[in-house]
Amino acid sequence: MTTSNTKMIFEQSKSGRRAYSLPENDVETFDLTAQLPKHLSRKNAAELPEVSELQLMRHYTALANKNFGIETGFYPLGSCTMKYNPKVNEDIARMDGFMNIHPLQDPATVQGALKLMYDLQEDLKQVTGMDDISLQPAAGAQGEWAGLLIFKAYHEKNGEGSQRKTILVPDSAHGTNPASAAVAGYNVREIKSNENGTVGVEALKSALGPDTAGLMLTNPNTLGLFEVDIVEIAEIVHEAGGLLYYDGANANAILGKSTPGEMGFDVVHLNLHKSFSTPHGGGGPGSGPIGVKKYLSPFLPVPRIEKQEEEYVLNTDYADTIGRVKGYFGNFGVNVRAYAYIRSMGAEGLQQVSEDAVLNANYLKARLSKYYDTPYKQHCKHEFVLSGLRQKRKGVRTLDIAKRLLDYGFYAPTVYFPLIVEECIMIEPTETEAKETLDEFADAMIKIAEEVEEQPELLHEAPLTKSVRRLDEVVAARKPKVIYQK
Repeated sequence: MTTSNTKMIFEQSKSGRRAYSLPENDVETFDLTAQLPKHLSRKNAAELPEVSELQLMRHYTALANKNFGIETGFYPLGSCTMKYNPKVNEDIARMDGFMNIHPLQDPATVQGALKLMYDLQEDLKQVTGMDDISLQPAAGAQGEWAGLLIFKAYHEKNGEGSQRKTILVPDSAHGTNPASAAVAGYNVREIKSNENGTVGVEALKSALGPDTAGLMLTNPNTLGLFEVDIVEIAEIVHEAGGLLYYDGANANAILGKSTPGEMGFDVVHLNLHKSFSTPHGGGGPGSGPIGVKKYLSPFLPVPRIEKQEEEYVLNTDYADTIGRVKGYFGNFGVNVRAYAYIRSMGAEGLQQVSEDAVLNANYLKARLSKYYDTPYKQHCKHEFVLSGLRQKRKGVRTLDIAKRLLDYGFYAPTVYFPLIVEECIMIEPTETEAKETLDEFADAMIKIAEEVEEQPELLHEAPLTKSVRRLDEVVAARKPKVIYQK
């Protein structure tokens, strides 16, 4: 990379340079600043960089080349399902009839879009085993929050709203679970995992009580393990008067094989941007539809997309609804991509997604288990956890291993999560990776394990090949420098 492309655009700036040339304005204008309060009106011109068009293009191209994404290389980020997004989905989402409509149009003018969302709801009913679906939540965490509001509305309708104030959450749960419960106004109680890494039935029984509103669970869980006692768990939660919430972050492991409805769950959210393959990361976009059993349907968000004879409508006439949880009708573009993915894969294709994801995870786990500790020996589902305890005894932390992987050209897996596994390394290969890629990743991990034995000090300096080495992450988080100063 040339020197100019390693400089910030402000450092390349020269007075008088322009990246554009516009004709002289021949339209009458007025001073916008006169409409602003004085304390909001700029006193000096903005200090924007002055560069040529070519400099500008090279600057942004250089930045883009520094990015790592799923189309750059292997992205084994455990718990996040970062898999390839088929480009046919992008083409469909960019069709004029989808891309150039407005959410405030008369429903009569967007019947095609409404039909797509209605059909997607019907497809997701089959995927989840639920009776009704709302596409409105913007992402998984908002789906969790909406689902918990439905819990609350259900208990209030039954006259137990003031009593059932506690949500049970396993110690292996995603961090959004207790956070969503707290935001929804619940108290949170942790359930300890058993020696197999799953929810202990006896521990659950002892935690249940008249204050229990429900249990939040991911299945398979965050360790990549299937909750084999799920039917019994559902029964005892229901007997205690609670509801069961399914976190769909790991649904990629069960597509076409099982459904939350069959397991006994009452509410579920799906991450369409994960399981159904749409671009995500960097804070968005996302889509977190929720599904419910029939007895919870009255509480779903509005508006609801319904079919009345041959017309698709948006209905808000529901007395017990929790109301609107997002502007308009969800993240429409993400929903279009997910619909295209489901229709192109079909039922058999979705089942193969899960079969291949599980096969890839177990293959990698088998290859790496000789070189890293494996806290749980049973077969995993779509992801698995390793522990760097063996390496820690040599003075090398899991963070060092993750940094060294960057030198081998791989995005590092999730580390130090779930918290119940010391020096945790969490790997999800997904179904879209070829065996050759898995072998290259396994070879790199094995090589790093050998480096720990032979020259552990090397890993303390990693990454060695990147323009940015190790940052003081505490200072970067607490005292970030986000404004350029000459």
